[in-house]
Amino acid sequence: MVAMHRARIEQPMTELARILDHLNTSVLLVDRRQVVHYLNVAAETLLGLSRNQILGRPINELLRDTGELSAIVERAFETWQPYARRELNMQCANGGDELIIDCAVSPFEDDQAGATVLIEISDATQHQRISRETALLNQVGGSRLMIKQLAHEIKNPLGGLRGAAQLLERQLNDAGMREYTSIIISEADRLKALVDSLLGPGHTPNKELINVHELLQHVRQLLIADAPAEIEIERDYDPSLPPLKLDRNQLIQAMLNLGRNAVQAMKTSGRLILRTRALTGVSIGTRRHRLAASIQFEDNGPGVPQHLQDTLFYPFVTGRTEGTGLGLAIAQDLVSRHGGLVEFESRPGRTVFTLLLPFNTHDTDGNKTT
Repeated sequence: MVAMHRARIEQPMTELARILDHLNTSVLLVDRRQVVHYLNVAAETLLGLSRNQILGRPINELLRDTGELSAIVERAFETWQPYARRELNMQCANGGDELIIDCAVSPFEDDQAGATVLIEISDATQHQRISRETALLNQVGGSRLMIKQLAHEIKNPLGGLRGAAQLLERQLNDAGMREYTSIIISEADRLKALVDSLLGPGHTPNKELINVHELLQHVRQLLIADAPAEIEIERDYDPSLPPLKLDRNQLIQAMLNLGRNAVQAMKTSGRLILRTRALTGVSIGTRRHRLAASIQFEDNGPGVPQHLQDTLFYPFVTGRTEGTGLGLAIAQDLVSRHGGLVEFESRPGRTVFTLLLPFNTHDTDGNKTT
């Protein structure tokens, strides 16, 4: 039936259609049944389908929402007045990512299709993402002073912890047990170096070329040691990812905080996926980078509560009664020192924290790194 209907559809406004194909805005023409009679090239790109796959199909088969777009189209037909809506949440029917769109719906008399409405759609997803990233970066400045004060409080107990582990190690005859004290001593040394970097002048990372997967393997081993037995920690690495110039201790701590946050959210059982990818044309705040590394921590826990999502990276913001609310704030601060950003998306059953690190950035002293 759809194929027969599509065969009867002719592209309206032949000359105008050629002009509309040069627009970045997606344009669709639908009839009273909300069946698509025309679309431009931008609409094909937005929907991720070819023109032949779209023509003759109802709009609600192509853009899935809560029915709001269909209601706006219906209202435009009833009143013969234009309407506009901003930031509607949509999902393309081809199973693509969720979109945030701005749309305008205007009545239009077409000689061939009769009474129709013209739908103009602008993809607002990228604009909202940039706004959100800018807000996340602005939170870093407010968090840094509190983190510095906290670092002062941590430094002294670390020395005592390391000394106690050394004394215990001398009393142990079992080589296997001494391996555990070695881990305690090495982690205490790493945390001391991290605290020193948090308190040091200028907060400049001590960068060296590092394979990110080496750091992730270390973090994974620490997470496995802490996590309940019913939590699986899987790897999905991109082996083509080149080394990055990073501060080893700072990045281990940032990734460890993200991983522990995911494990704690899942409580007794679940799955955590550690994923790496190389991305091109990445925007971090207002800066665009040709190439960036994406390091993701994806869990199938309950998700971040809605009321915490706007302030999640502020110190002492937590959804757990036993949590300190410092892990994510510290991770964001440490990653920002590398010109990067931690962002997240969350819904029940799927939460993804993404650590973005540009391959080409600038140190705080203005020297270019690669």
